[in-house]
Amino acid sequence: MRKALCAFFLTFAAPLAAHAQSADLVLCDRLAADPSDPDKPADVKGVAEVASADIATAIKFCKTAAGGSRRAMYELGRAYAANRQAGEAMAAWRKAADKGSSAAMVELGVLYGTGAGVARDEAQARKLFEKAAQAGNPRGVSNLAALGGSPGAAPADPARARELLGKAAETNAEAQYQLGLMLASGDGGQKDDVAARALFEKAAAQNHPGALERMGAFAQEGRGGPKDATAAKAYYERAAALGDEDAKKALERIRCPYAIKNKQGQLVTTLCF
Repeated sequence: MRKALCAFFLTFAAPLAAHAQSADLVLCDRLAADPSDPDKPADVKGVAEVASADIATAIKFCKTAAGGSRRAMYELGRAYAANRQAGEAMAAWRKAADKGSSAAMVELGVLYGTGAGVARDEAQARKLFEKAAQAGNPRGVSNLAALGGSPGAAPADPARARELLGKAAETNAEAQYQLGLMLASGDGGQKDDVAARALFEKAAAQNHPGALERMGAFAQEGRGGPKDATAAKAYYERAAALGDEDAKKALERIRCPYAIKNKQGQLVTTLCF
């Protein structure tokens, strides 16, 4: 009988522990996940900032989940940062970065690049951004390019940025959007509206606000594909619903297409439908 009870508890103890860990991670994700973190599951929306009312709860659950998840460790750092615990945030991000979190690498790079809470070290910032970029993190790419253009630094390399974004764009909506912008403007290589539109379409399918707005503009102008006013308006509406200001302005221009100007060329009023 005793052996049977032992077998029962051994059978169920591990699944229950795994379930508890999973629940902690789910709650950690809900309160502190970063929308731009490549480690984030597709079904987790994420939050731009950890809400002040959620900080204590986020720290509690992320701390528990962090032992088995680099994503939770990174999110713990976000919760600490929101609570203005800079030292704790940096320590959590270091641990997450050591485990391969590219999002944590970016945050550490920002701290070193700006000298926030640590001695400014541009070389260390560049190293972290490069590592994150090579892991396919779009923020790593964009921050590396921005650092390249800073005073006293080597010139930014748009062609290299394209190359790194190309790897990240295989799966990441933000990278698809950023690479689409480069292709649309010819930054870092040949201009290619068709390829840019295809990338915007992929990112738009994942509800990326900027990509939805660009798809609206490309459809409205017939860039890189067919001209379609109806589709353009639909894209703008989806982007505007997600808060994109350029899309809101585009919808207003569609509603009020005629501008009346004075002799000096200044806008007097618009005619709206």
